Amino acid sequence: MSPVGTNTGPRQAVTGGTVLDTALTLFAQRGYHGTALSQIAEVLGIRTPSLYNHMRSKQELLQTIIQQTLDGVMDDFEAAVDGVEDPVERLRRATRVYALRHATHRREALVVNRDTTSLEEPGLSALRARRRDHERAFRAVISDGVESGAFTVDSPVLASFAILEMCVSIARWFRDGGALSATDVAEQYTGFALQIVGVQA
Repeated sequence: MSPVGTNTGPRQAVTGGTVLDTALTLFAQRGYHGTALSQIAEVLGIRTPSLYNHMRSKQELLQTIIQQTLDGVMDDFEAAVDGVEDPVERLRRATRVYALRHATHRREALVVNRDTTSLEEPGLSALRARRRDHERAFRAVISDGVESGAFTVDSPVLASFAILEMCVSIARWFRDGGALSATDVAEQYTGFALQIVGVQA
C-alpha cells in the first residue's frame, strides 16, 4: 500500500461514486469521526486534495449516504405496500423489506443508526424528518390493523418501535455465508412481527 499522501497512480478510476463507496465502508468500520479524509484518499490511492475534485467535504459524504439510505427505505416501503389493502399482508411486506434491507445494506444501516447525529443543521433536522416519515407510515399499518380487528396489540406505537428496532439489529450481526440467508432472516423476522401484533403466522 502506498504511504498516505503519495500519488503513485490510482488503483481504480476515481469518481464521485467510488469516493462515496469508500467513505461508506470506512464510516461503517470506524465511524464518521474516526475516519479522516486522508484515509479515504489512501484507500483510493490518491492525494487528499484530489478528493475535492469529487466532493465538497466529509460532511457532504455523510449527508449523501444518509439521504440515499433513507430514501431507499421509504421507496422499499411504498413499493411493498402499494395496492395492498389487507393489514396483515401490508405488515408482512413492510417488515420483510425492512429486515431484508438491513441484511443486504449493512454498511448503510450501521452509518445511519450510529452517525446521523454527526450531521450539521439544517441537514440533521431534514433527515430526521425523513426518517420519521417511514416510522409514521409503518406505525399506521399497525394502527389500521388494530382498528380493523386484524391485530390485537394494545399499543401500535410500542409494537412499531419493537418491530423496527428488531429489524435494525440485523445489520449488527448478520453475515453473508452464515447458516441463514438474508431472505431466510427476513422471512423469520416477518413472522416475529406478526406475533408481536397478535397474528398467528
